[in-house]
Amino acid sequence: MNQTALPLILVVEDEERLADLVGDYLRAAGFRVHHLATGTGAVAWIEREGPDLILLDLMLPGQDGLSICREVRSRSEVPVIMTTARVEEIDRLLGLELGADDYVCKPYSPRELTARVKAVLRRTRRVPEQRRSGFLTLEPERLQVSHDGKVITLTAVELALLAALHQAAGRILSRNFLMDRIYSDNRVVSDRTIDSHIKKLRRRLAELAPNVELIHSVYGVGYRYEEPDVDGASSQGPG
Repeated sequence: MNQTALPLILVVEDEERLADLVGDYLRAAGFRVHHLATGTGAVAWIEREGPDLILLDLMLPGQDGLSICREVRSRSEVPVIMTTARVEEIDRLLGLELGADDYVCKPYSPRELTARVKAVLRRTRRVPEQRRSGFLTLEPERLQVSHDGKVITLTAVELALLAALHQAAGRILSRNFLMDRIYSDNRVVSDRTIDSHIKKLRRRLAELAPNVELIHSVYGVGYRYEEPDVDGASSQGPG
């Protein structure tokens, strides 16, 4: 196979041994890999080379991962998976809503990371087709959702919650972000309130598509909406 036809993964990681290990796994999985050990010059490289996906460490010498992700996302929709050594940073990253497609906490399994890379690429490459065809049809003015000839009516909160997730398909949304979207009056609500609404929303969506899981939990972080693969099975990503 022509090597240039293989997806190109950029690994921005200052831990050389970890970067080498991750690179070995990714190459074995059929990817081309380029490694940068510093954030300096990363944005310019990304714009010049156009990688298919970026593995981006949060703490980097030179330009940090936070500002790289923000700068890249302002110019491009290239998928980004951010990595961090501190699990509490994931909440902060989600609160900033930088637009990363996934977040991984160190230490991680290179095998699991490779699986996440594949899952993100599947999701992001399907997005244009999904949006044209549309697994669900949302009618906000009627508070209705339909699929394959079936129609259900949701509450205003349930519809707002589904709309937020549906619009950001494939992206993880934090509970705080979802609370801000569905409660515009700034009332004080708890994480459990969102979890309760998600539980009810899943139950209603099961009436439309009993064997498809559309809303995925990302433990301790938030939720992600994913439409099914073409064979009807929900895509298998982390969460």
